[in-house]
Amino acid sequence: MRRLLPLLVLLCAIAHADDYPSSVAAYLARFDQDGDGRIGPQEYVDYLSAGFRALDANRDGVLEAAELPAGPRRTPRTLAAFQADLRAQFRRMDRDGDGFLSAREMALPPR
Repeated sequence: MRRLLPLLVLLCAIAHADDYPSSVAAYLARFDQDGDGRIGPQEYVDYLSAGFRALDANRDGVLEAAELPAGPRRTPRTLAAFQADLRAQFRRMDRDGDGFLSAREMALPPR
């Protein structure tokens, strides 16, 4: 999780910088592709993968050091590995174990 969080924050900022939501409901609506009021695992992964894809200039599914912003952690990362980490993070965030994230679960700090 420690490896994923800085990259996740960076990628979300890159992919969605122009239109940051003004409320929790607006934020959740970004993830909620089917409009059912809750976030499923694939919706979570799809939304958060947008930043990865935005940085992947050559579209090869790998963020190479040259595609990452300057900083101490410029280790190449595959989209598959990134998405596997997102799925694990989703399971940790789903505190009630129902297979979906609520607004409350999304707002809680990671564990």
